[in-house]
Amino acid sequence: MEFDEWEPVYEAILADFGYDRTGDERARDVLASLTDGFDLERLSAARDATVAVAGAGPSLEDEASLERARNADVVFAASTAVDTLASRGIDVDCMVTDLDKNPDTVRRLTDSGVPVAVHAHGDNVPAVRDIVPDCSDEFVLPTTQAAPRSSVENFGGFTDGDRAAFLADHLGASRLVFVGWDLDDPTVDPAKARKLEWAERLLYWLESRRDERVTVLDGRRDAIETSVLPLE
Repeated sequence: MEFDEWEPVYEAILADFGYDRTGDERARDVLASLTDGFDLERLSAARDATVAVAGAGPSLEDEASLERARNADVVFAASTAVDTLASRGIDVDCMVTDLDKNPDTVRRLTDSGVPVAVHAHGDNVPAVRDIVPDCSDEFVLPTTQAAPRSSVENFGGFTDGDRAAFLADHLGASRLVFVGWDLDDPTVDPAKARKLEWAERLLYWLESRRDERVTVLDGRRDAIETSVLPLE
């Protein structure tokens, strides 16, 4: 994903939520000041592999979801999905997070040599400043939703879960398997529900780019608003 492809979608997200682009850029620059470049070869196991993209929804605890994660070649997990999987004996190969929860997990993973894609945006700068310096820098993959700069990358995506999917795609995954994705989760607040709508929309874009069906969209595609997506 090149930034010029991502930027129109990013601008639509900013407009929808009323976010300030300069806030994202400031956060990106703070993260850049705290990190060095990440060697993507550390995640080369995802290339030509089946990657389980684990969301943090309630269904992640279903045995069928856990089994799909166990059977994948590689597991990328969003936020607290890492802890759920760990409690069932399933290790992850990469965590994707904007640091809004479980900071101790972030520190523990980097200390044990597991990459963590740490995302900076307009309202998480205090968490970035507090948590990132305590991590093993070589295992921190810094990301932004604004233009990439210095050590900070942009692979596409908005929420932790869909950013994990876009990262796996960038790394050359041959197949994406989605577990723990509950797009109609009734327990989330309205703001999170809107973010899940965007996650759904972005997964639709990703499957069109990959020419691969994202199973969590089955039965939902006709209702997805796609006018902001640069579909071919």
